[in-house]
Amino acid sequence: MTKSSVLGYPRIGSNREWKKALEAFWAGKIDETEFQSRLKDIRLDHLRKLREKGIDLIPVNDFSYYDHVLDTAAMFGIIPKRFDYDGGAVPLSVYYGIARGTKNAAASEMTKWFNTNYHYIVPELDGATPAITENKPLAAYREAKEHLGIEGKPVLLGPLTFLKLSKGYSESETDAWLERLLPLYVQILRELALEGVAWVQIDEPILVTRLSGEDLGRLKTIYGTFAAEVPALNVMLQTYFEAIENYDEIVALPVQGIGLDFVHGFAGNIRSIKSSGFPADKVLGAGIVDGRGIWKAPLREKLGLLETLQQFVSADRIVVQSSCSLLHVPVTVQNETKLLPELKNALAFADEKVDEIVLLTKAVSSGKDAVAGELEACDLAIGALMQSKERNRSDIQDAVAVIGKQDGRRNLPFAERHAAQQQKWQLPVLPTTTIGSFPQSVEVRKARQLWRKGEWSSEQYAGFIRDQIDTWINLQEDIGLDVLVHGEFERTDMVEFFGEKLGGFAFTQYGWVQSYGSRCVKPPIIFGDVAFEEPMTVEETKYAQSKTSRPVKGMLTGPITIMNWSFVREDISREQIAYQLAYALRQEVEALEKAGIGLIQVDEPAVREGLPLKEKDQAEYLAWAVKAFRLTTCTVQDTTQIHTHMCYCEFHDMIDSITEMDADVISIETSRSHGELIHSFEENTYGLGIGLGVYDIHSPRVPGVEEMTGMIDRALRVLDPKLFWINPDCGLKTRGMDETIASLRNMVEATKISRDKYAVRV
Repeated sequence: MTKSSVLGYPRIGSNREWKKALEAFWAGKIDETEFQSRLKDIRLDHLRKLREKGIDLIPVNDFSYYDHVLDTAAMFGIIPKRFDYDGGAVPLSVYYGIARGTKNAAASEMTKWFNTNYHYIVPELDGATPAITENKPLAAYREAKEHLGIEGKPVLLGPLTFLKLSKGYSESETDAWLERLLPLYVQILRELALEGVAWVQIDEPILVTRLSGEDLGRLKTIYGTFAAEVPALNVMLQTYFEAIENYDEIVALPVQGIGLDFVHGFAGNIRSIKSSGFPADKVLGAGIVDGRGIWKAPLREKLGLLETLQQFVSADRIVVQSSCSLLHVPVTVQNETKLLPELKNALAFADEKVDEIVLLTKAVSSGKDAVAGELEACDLAIGALMQSKERNRSDIQDAVAVIGKQDGRRNLPFAERHAAQQQKWQLPVLPTTTIGSFPQSVEVRKARQLWRKGEWSSEQYAGFIRDQIDTWINLQEDIGLDVLVHGEFERTDMVEFFGEKLGGFAFTQYGWVQSYGSRCVKPPIIFGDVAFEEPMTVEETKYAQSKTSRPVKGMLTGPITIMNWSFVREDISREQIAYQLAYALRQEVEALEKAGIGLIQVDEPAVREGLPLKEKDQAEYLAWAVKAFRLTTCTVQDTTQIHTHMCYCEFHDMIDSITEMDADVISIETSRSHGELIHSFEENTYGLGIGLGVYDIHSPRVPGVEEMTGMIDRALRVLDPKLFWINPDCGLKTRGMDETIASLRNMVEATKISRDKYAVRV
């Protein structure tokens, strides 16, 4: 009989109970006992819900206290040496120290989880001696069985993926590390088998990327070892986010099930099954409900796919499941009361996706007639949204068709623009600035809430924002920054703010998803044609500029980041959505310039995360992503300086594309990766303005002057001081006021030291 499953469930709770518990614990408002109790309640509530909805194979150990990759490292005692750890169970103080940093130790690097907006903590293997500190999957299995009678499906990150996502070892050490880790994995699995676990889900998303012959050999070693050492345990080798590479070799591995993504990896995976079949001795985990998108699944189409799969796999060997963990979507649509009916009816968040999986499973087992009403309702909901006026704006579609044929080049090349800009702005060597946002205090958030509730008038709220701008313009001048910002106090989120002011967007009340740690975001929904309606940032930026003689940057979020950090429509291509956004944002750039703002930052931190996982698709994506940025910025005067910002990604493989963006200045995070990005510039020439973030803003610690001068020194070994800027690695919205001021003062002091040191080179 066909079974149902999901690969993971959102951790945060429908009202972000998880986030609130974490932050209360970090702030010392609750003790560890209370904290553990709250998180246990959240875990059990999730499991209870999945059981009540009818999921057959319920995941356990998908829950995390921060990040599942960090969990895996902690389970194996892989703790960076700079933290105080002597073995055994990892204390929460050490666990959160790795994630967030301490006064004496920098946090571990954080980067994107494949091509999603989720961030994971990068394990550091250098000098580590792995040993099991706790069998976390076993503890999760026991908890579910003891409290709810659930025979859970433990989830753990596979060895190959864990190694590929780690740092602190050379390629030549891979096999040695595998030899250290394999016995630990075997022990974990053996204890699960002895406990009576039927199925374990081992996640190996790295299998959707290109693997070397050596890696294929390692896979055979890993899963051959598991089969030999723990023969009684059923292993579901789970992949997601794309089609697997090396299909024939992977499905031949000695595991009992293979999980494939038939949403984002549909074309490749279905082609492989049709050409090579599927092993008769294995279960197929059919990921047919999108775990990353928020749209209602076209149920008839999905049933057609299941019928196709049954030509190669019998129904009793199919598990209907999500394409990936539901971690990437909000919890439920049910709490949304303000969306247009035609939009709300076409949405499916985590709970609704679980219902779709159960319904599709029922249809396979009992026939389409058993779900005829649900199929008809689904058809009507999807059709109503397609016919809505928001999706059929000919004015936008026609204008975008025209600009889409342009290449978006500036009038002059960078060298000539740079000379004109230097003459206009007269900035010092190594100019200092920030990325855009300043701390959003309790008072700022409260004021916004009062305004949104209607308890404050728009005039009262605008006055409050002006007061905040006044304060921080004065502070920036006192600190000694060269290029100022207004602080973005009116903005909740760098994407949500713009979406609220553009046509074609919708916003949820409770549609939160985890980005990293306790940081939850509420992505906008791009459901219609994107349209510029009126200036969005001019008022605050112009006001800030009126309060200082130093230049103030205008601050925008770029088209690719808005797209990649939103839930987007699926009826047109992402390229077309990007061009619609570029057309709208171009009008905002022009409005800022007309208002006298001559430095404009168009942030694109999410360009890299949108990079397709398949190498064959990457060049095309980068071409239109770069073009969208240029279309946004190309109409300004030569003396208008265009800045952009990128953070928390691996950029070494797209330096050429960054150059093609042709921004006058780009700032890139490098502090949390401890300067490793600089190696890219040792191998690649970069001749435009650049600022490599000199301190990590996601940690509460205040870095010293010497630490920052060290960062600057390393960068200026390979970068031109005449083109180099000094800045933090990201916006300062989440930081406290005192630590922000102290860090920026140290940054300015480090800059003064560096200016004296490098003056001769200039």
